[in-house]
Amino acid sequence: MDRPKILITEPMPYVDEEIKVLSKYGEIILANTTDHDILKNKVADVDIIMVVYAKITKDIIESAPRLKGIVRYGIGVDNIDLDSATQHGVMVANVPDYGITTVAEFTVGLILALTKKIVFADRYMRSKSYLDKWTSPPLFLRGIDLEGKTVGIIGLGRIGREVAKRLKIFSVKLLGHDPYVTEDMVSGLDIKLVDLDTLLENSDIITIHVSLTKETYHLIDENKFRKMKDGVFIVNTSRGPVIDEKALIQNLKTNKIAGCALDVYEIEPLPIDSDLFMFDNVILTPHIAWYTEEAVKRLEFTAVEEAIRILRGEIPKNLVNRGVIGKKRI
Repeated sequence: MDRPKILITEPMPYVDEEIKVLSKYGEIILANTTDHDILKNKVADVDIIMVVYAKITKDIIESAPRLKGIVRYGIGVDNIDLDSATQHGVMVANVPDYGITTVAEFTVGLILALTKKIVFADRYMRSKSYLDKWTSPPLFLRGIDLEGKTVGIIGLGRIGREVAKRLKIFSVKLLGHDPYVTEDMVSGLDIKLVDLDTLLENSDIITIHVSLTKETYHLIDENKFRKMKDGVFIVNTSRGPVIDEKALIQNLKTNKIAGCALDVYEIEPLPIDSDLFMFDNVILTPHIAWYTEEAVKRLEFTAVEEAIRILRGEIPKNLVNRGVIGKKRI
């Protein structure tokens, strides 16, 4: 029988080191693409797909009769057709814990950058606008103190809880919303669990940490923006479609929102004609909250370990679709 084949859709920084390890277990195919049709044509005799952002659709899965597993370099698996994978006996694994503290640190950094106007002050300096205003900086550079402010955390999974731990040092009041979290799960974090509307109505700063599901798609829509305080700050390092971007833009135009920091977008890469670029009080980063040297290594080599487990006929540690256990590949 042929050696197992492992398809890597989008090579990551340490792919050469990955190949050294994986080549002991099978033949490596570097697709270097997210193009659906190209991937579909490459999977006919593939045993494992390792994927970052490419969409692994039902027809790709059905075009891969030897497919045993799909490993996502990351936490969310919204780019993989889980139902189809389960139906066809294909295990799907993710890497849920490679960047928990990494993303939490980045989130706090964005909150500080927004409220202390750090990025905006840098732009101001580089424009040389300060020369005759050194002793009287413009109003748009005046920040706020975090002490005494209320921060609402939407989503209290591992990242949301790590954000809470780091924010406590700033003497803020913490509100949290997560229908799957109990008081016991956040004990010691000084978080008051509330319903979503209460969080929106009372928070000075809102930070979002939820997975993208049918329930969370456009969770923050025009109706939810109306419930927020005037002058609220918003940070999103989870998934772009959690926020209705059109509604966000409209509320930036009316100054309902004092500022926002986004690392994720409804369409990625962010279209170059996006209206988000027109606002001076918006910080935009290219989906890099997870992107540190340490986190990238953890991500890549945990994914490699999961792929090896599947090839050995074992159940991966981070199996997402547990309903696949006991199913045969069809």
